[in-house]
Amino acid sequence: MKKIIFITPGDASYGFKLAGTEHLAAGEKDVGEVLRKAMQETEAGMVVVDERLLGSYPMEQLRDAEKKFDGIFLVLPSPARPAAETGDYASRLIRQAIGYHVRLKA
Repeated sequence: MKKIIFITPGDASYGFKLAGTEHLAAGEKDVGEVLRKAMQETEAGMVVVDERLLGSYPMEQLRDAEKKFDGIFLVLPSPARPAAETGDYASRLIRQAIGYHVRLKA
C-alpha cells in the first residue's frame, strides 16, 4: 500500500501521526529538499505540502517536480485563506483531476 506524506511545519506532526500518515517537518528554507526526498520515495502515493512553506519556493520548480512525480501531489491551503480563494483552489484541483472545468455552487 502506498504512503501519504504530509510536509508541514513541525508543530503539526502529532495530528498527522495520529491519523496514520507520515509527517515530515520543514521550514521555508529547506522545504525544497524535503519535498524532493518525499517525491523520490518509491512507496509515496500522495505528497501533501503546506502552502505556507511555499512562499519563496519557485513555482516553476514545483510544477516540474509535480510532472515527474508518479503519485498525487497536493498543496494544503492555508487556514487563513479567504473563502473565495479556497473555492478557486478547489475548482483548479478538480479541473486538474478530471480534465475540464466544473462550476461549484455553495
